[in-house]
Amino acid sequence: MNDHQLLRYSRHILLPQIDIEGQEKLCQSRVLIIGAGGLGSPALMYLAASGVGNLIICDGDQVDLTNLQRQIIHESHSIGLAKALSAKQTLLKINPEINVTAIQEKVDATKLLQLTANADVVLDASDNFITRYFINQACIIHKKPLVSGAVIRFEGQVSVFDLNRSSSPCYHCLYPIDGAQEDMPCAILGVFSPIAGIIGCVQAAETLKILLNIGESLNGRLLLLDGLTMNWRSVKVYKDPGCPVCHTSPPTTASL
Repeated sequence: MNDHQLLRYSRHILLPQIDIEGQEKLCQSRVLIIGAGGLGSPALMYLAASGVGNLIICDGDQVDLTNLQRQIIHESHSIGLAKALSAKQTLLKINPEINVTAIQEKVDATKLLQLTANADVVLDASDNFITRYFINQACIIHKKPLVSGAVIRFEGQVSVFDLNRSSSPCYHCLYPIDGAQEDMPCAILGVFSPIAGIIGCVQAAETLKILLNIGESLNGRLLLLDGLTMNWRSVKVYKDPGCPVCHTSPPTTASL
């Protein structure tokens, strides 16, 4: 780490839980982020500012005027630009010393398996159940920690599924595929913009803690936020002994 980096990250280095060794670890880390929208925006910006050396962004959408109310990584002049590319441009302005890979496509299960294999942590900032299930399966197969978040209206939730631990629940344990899942797009139900920022920031914090191996993660806990009352609830999440995805041998996409 050179003198410039020592100064840039000095407030991290002052923390005994991080120090120079921890900051160097962040600089060498690789995080895969699915989604550069309301959740991905703050998460990506804090990961970049914190010095995570390699960020891989997957998003197949383009920036739309309606995104700008909450997707703070994008600017007005980015309308029509691929979100992954727009996010990359912003992140390199924040921290030109990191590597950012922009994948401008809606990644399928096969692509997710390939990308997850080389990631230290996977951050799920997607907005639909099928993608979340594919991400969960990829993380189970490769035993990668998964940081999951979701927001709608005035409500948010975030959890960690540390899938390199055999005792950890997976996303499917929390939300089994039973036909009851229904995506609730914010285009129909709306979303209070700061809630996306709050949950995305929690996702960034959990990702950094996992990379640094410090503190206690949200593994086995679901953190719920009611933005109207600003009340937080923490709910225990247990591994489902009958889960067809994580309890048996490594799953395949056919299980969906």
